[in-house]
Amino acid sequence: MSMDKEWIRLWPGGAPGAQGSGDEDTPALQAYPVQEQGRGAVIVVPGGGYGMRADHEGAPIARWLNGIGLAAFVLRYRVAPYRHPNPLTDARRAVRYVRHHAGQWGIDPGKIAVLGFSAGGHLTVSVGTHYDGGRPDEEDPVERESCRPDAIVPCYPVVTMKRPHTHEGSLHNLFGENPDPSLADSFSNETQVTPDTPPAFIWHTADDEAVPVENALLLAGAYSRNKVPYELHVYETGSHGLGLAEGDPRIATWTELCGSWLIKRGW
Repeated sequence: MSMDKEWIRLWPGGAPGAQGSGDEDTPALQAYPVQEQGRGAVIVVPGGGYGMRADHEGAPIARWLNGIGLAAFVLRYRVAPYRHPNPLTDARRAVRYVRHHAGQWGIDPGKIAVLGFSAGGHLTVSVGTHYDGGRPDEEDPVERESCRPDAIVPCYPVVTMKRPHTHEGSLHNLFGENPDPSLADSFSNETQVTPDTPPAFIWHTADDEAVPVENALLLAGAYSRNKVPYELHVYETGSHGLGLAEGDPRIATWTELCGSWLIKRGW
């Protein structure tokens, strides 16, 4: 089904820093609109260690969101060999783009959430902690929009770039083989939460062997200290990369919990 959907280029003339003009050089969104007008939307960010984007964490998630009446957009962001800041540039642009074109899709521009998995969860938390209010003097009207999400949903996310709890593959794909310590510090996003960080719905599994649950716990702790609304669900057992978790009815409850959380917050 997703193959039938057109990719909307985030920069029609080519992305800043693009090394070519192929699909992997071209950040884009796939739109999954709904008939109902005036509700919020969710930008979906598949994971893949900043080296790929997992299909099962894209279109199926968008279709679930459509099923609860929400417009969704799957983000194709740049991954390795592209490095920081390209993925963040793409995610910020996606928020601005959806907000700028909200009227076209019948979306409330003040209810744009970002939902991401694993390394896509890191990108989700990055855009929730490294945002700006837009640049009013920009010639491109999209760039005048704020890139601050109104909520974030990190799913089994990479949060910290510090050992021993980081995901080494994500760290190296994003920052290179010898990461600049100051960059790794500033994108250990548990250190970047402030009282203005958007509310979060976070879930993880306690025995995740790829991305330790400490990532989610560190983020929740930072939210708690800063008195930002959040909800945290830790399932006792479950492998990494579950997506909708259709094979595990217990963990599959995350979609119902997340959907009701978004709706309670006005989506």
